[in-house]
Amino acid sequence: MDGPLALAALLRTWRARLQPYDVGLSAAHGTRRTVGLRREEVAGLAGVSPEYVKRLEQGRAHPSDSVLRALARALRLSEAEFALASRLAGHADGLAGVVPRTVGPGVRRLVDRLSDTPVAVFDAAWTHLDHNDLWTALTGSDWSVRGEGRADGYGGDAANLVRRTFLGDTAPVRHPSPERHRAALVADLRDTAARYPADRELAAMVDELRRSSTEFARLWAEGRVARHETAVKTFDHARVGPLEVDCDVLSASGSDVRVVVYTAAPGSEAAGKLRLLSVLGAECAADGAGDRSGAV
Repeated sequence: MDGPLALAALLRTWRARLQPYDVGLSAAHGTRRTVGLRREEVAGLAGVSPEYVKRLEQGRAHPSDSVLRALARALRLSEAEFALASRLAGHADGLAGVVPRTVGPGVRRLVDRLSDTPVAVFDAAWTHLDHNDLWTALTGSDWSVRGEGRADGYGGDAANLVRRTFLGDTAPVRHPSPERHRAALVADLRDTAARYPADRELAAMVDELRRSSTEFARLWAEGRVARHETAVKTFDHARVGPLEVDCDVLSASGSDVRVVVYTAAPGSEAAGKLRLLSVLGAECAADGAGDRSGAV
């Protein structure tokens, strides 16, 4: 079986193994005739048309790298599965030296199950990939849209933390030392750029930041390389007031993504505010409100 037909068969198999609740969708009442997700549901998650998904599953279309990445996120593919799909689609050569942007099923389950804790996932270049409802309720900005309406699955330039930080961050977050925070982000980005030299999107973003931000250009020229570590920060929330949280950046074994978690000491005022926000976040989710957003 050649690449397109083999990929088509796998796409059908991967779609069939998922249920609406696996991807955050509510199933309609009554019996579903389709085993697994419908093509329309996959199309909506990936930001492509149902007709295009049909053509892919029939081996009559050749997905671009960005569309394949969006499908990988929609279908909850593992890194190994995405690598196989890339080889079958003829994109294997493009995988070397490129920042991984696939969130594995284990990390997705972690994000979904920590419903009482704000959690988000970023790639190694600090582009937003996923988050839970409490993250939305806390951050309250419109940085990114997770997969809706875009073939690449991202919310555009606004989904990248570094870019937003140096070109007009509007997130309601205060850092104890803003200068130190920005310097750490640049040092971390330089480390990522060195590890993924073939990533053209990353290189283009670095060039843009060097042209557009004198501070970024200065920090980049210093040549510091380090991993970004975060600590305490304060959110000025419109509904619950100032909320101070601890921020931890976790690494997922086997994938180069960052899982960012905000917590508060048990029994503290901040913990009480997070509990209140979990209720507000659930109400927003039920109403279809709230932005898919991020801030670190």
